[in-house]
Amino acid sequence: MDWVGEALTAEGYEVGRQIVQRGVAAVYLVAFVSALNQFPALLGEKGLLPVPEYLERAGRRAGPTLFRRGYTDRRLRAVGWTGVVVSAALVLGGPQAGPPWLPLVAFLLIWWLYTSIVNVGQVFYGFGWESLLLEAGFIVAFVGSDEVAPPFLVLLMLRWLVFRLEFGAGMIKMRGDRSWRDLTALNYHHETQPMPNPASRFFHLLPKPLHRVEVAGNHVTQLLVPWLLFAPQPVAGFAALVMILTQGWLVLSGNFAWLNVLTIILAFAAVPDSFYSALVPALSLGGAYAPTPPWFTGVVVLAMLLLAYLSWPSLLNLFARHQLMNAGFNRWHLGNAYGAFGSITKVRYEVVIEGTLDDVGPGAQWREYGFKGKPGDPARRPRQFAPYHLRLDWMMWFLALGSERGWFTPLLVKLLQADPQTLGLLRDDPFDGAPPRYIRARVFIYRFSTRQEKRDTGLWWIREPQGVLVHPASLRAGAR
Repeated sequence: MDWVGEALTAEGYEVGRQIVQRGVAAVYLVAFVSALNQFPALLGEKGLLPVPEYLERAGRRAGPTLFRRGYTDRRLRAVGWTGVVVSAALVLGGPQAGPPWLPLVAFLLIWWLYTSIVNVGQVFYGFGWESLLLEAGFIVAFVGSDEVAPPFLVLLMLRWLVFRLEFGAGMIKMRGDRSWRDLTALNYHHETQPMPNPASRFFHLLPKPLHRVEVAGNHVTQLLVPWLLFAPQPVAGFAALVMILTQGWLVLSGNFAWLNVLTIILAFAAVPDSFYSALVPALSLGGAYAPTPPWFTGVVVLAMLLLAYLSWPSLLNLFARHQLMNAGFNRWHLGNAYGAFGSITKVRYEVVIEGTLDDVGPGAQWREYGFKGKPGDPARRPRQFAPYHLRLDWMMWFLALGSERGWFTPLLVKLLQADPQTLGLLRDDPFDGAPPRYIRARVFIYRFSTRQEKRDTGLWWIREPQGVLVHPASLRAGAR
């Protein structure tokens, strides 16, 4: 059996293993911190979409979760803090210093804890990068400890994950909005993306011919380069570097939670140690590995065969006429279909929430609630939050597009009550904790200011009112 173990190891990928293990663990750390900060207000016992009510309705359709027998905010915090501690230990490399079963158990633990959160997270956890993180964590669990050589099958499965992610995104674009095919998508996307960052306006104002180059480069990177991940080295390594560079461009130009950062981390699974040695000849990489235990080899083979089987529907989906985007095919979020922004919005609509302490009328003074990430005050520069995920801000973007699934009215009620948990999700409470008398929601069109407009006014955004989404409403009996 020794020759079988030797054939399944990849001794020239130690740096890649370290980057993938610690990087994926770091993203889990961010995800658990995000859950601790936001989950109780969004989905907790007194949240906008309370988990206890959801579990009562959904039953087993919710999927596997630790909260099956009952959810409390206290249990959520216990899950979140356990995830933080284990993820931090993996970032520091503690479990990796032991036998191969130790990081295996640690990664499977945080995967299971986060699965429990995602499966009750409803629309606030309905993003493709949640499933991507879960699938990545499950695969990386089998990459071994520092004692043994990285298993080749696991590195291959990570490349397959990156392939599905990139190629799926490329195919959804070619089948989707015409602007991707005529190379004009980025004339709009930097401005209309869900949550622009500080550099998004700069990218939006680049010359349109350069935007066409951006789109063409994106098609090459997502439709052609991913196939090279399965080529011999050094071709596969160079293909991974191309993806890393293009994903870095996306990190610079927008806030997409941990989607781009995690893709970069996973792509390093295809970069061999020889690349680093070529850059720094004096660099000493790797050492003598202990023989891989037969039990670990057997576990790895069985797990990768299971993942290959679970990936079959996503493979068919890549070439299906009606390709699904960010779809799961099982309750465990393994072997998923990925893809994003098949359609591009060409006009940016924003919902602005305002409250007043006055009676409704011409003299009422309306004050705007400020969100942490989404555009609001036209004079405020967009902020950088990724890889941290501001879930309410993202849902406000979908709301402006006409998608609302039961959370917005509870949000307005919470603001009328001046609920401290809900106000904690916002950047600015214009009433300093006092409940407003009335609240309303208006719709605006936002666009980035031109260079001349920015010099004249200092504004980052120019906005124009389009109408009222929610007319003045109050919780007070007889208020008018």
